[in-house]
Amino acid sequence: MESQKASVKKIALNYGLMMALGTIVVSVIVYVMGMHMEQPWWQSVLNFAIMTAAIVYGLKTFKKEGDGFLSLGDALKTGLAISLVAGLIGSIFTYLFVTVIEPDFVTQMLDVTREKMIENNPQMTNDQVEMAMGMTEKFMSPWIMTAMGLIASLFFGFIISLIAGLIMKQNRPENY
Repeated sequence: MESQKASVKKIALNYGLMMALGTIVVSVIVYVMGMHMEQPWWQSVLNFAIMTAAIVYGLKTFKKEGDGFLSLGDALKTGLAISLVAGLIGSIFTYLFVTVIEPDFVTQMLDVTREKMIENNPQMTNDQVEMAMGMTEKFMSPWIMTAMGLIASLFFGFIISLIAGLIMKQNRPENY
């Protein structure tokens, strides 16, 4: 019997694009609401829900196009490919956001971080605050922020793909 193999590339492009657009729309909504400095908790929840939905539906599509079979390896490969596409698009958006759309974003975030640090740790000396802010500033560069976004996308994509793959897996029989 001739078996059909689903296209990881096609699924990753389609669902990765949908995931990226969904998370970018959430970011734009947060920005328009003027809440981008606070990073509201519901933004993370929505982004995680969008990511989960994109990966799960991508795996369902892969399984459907692959004669109803999905191995754990295929689930991980497909989910990570979706996450990679979305992470790359999201990283480009983040870079454009912090360098073109809102070029003062990093400076503003550092100011907010300094205020929160002093508020939460009033016993810190000026030297301690400056040392902590120096470290924080290194992680707030546009390139580091984009790289961290891509790494986070791949990490959570792996976890979601692993769980969904274990639930949805249907191995192809030996004689199929």
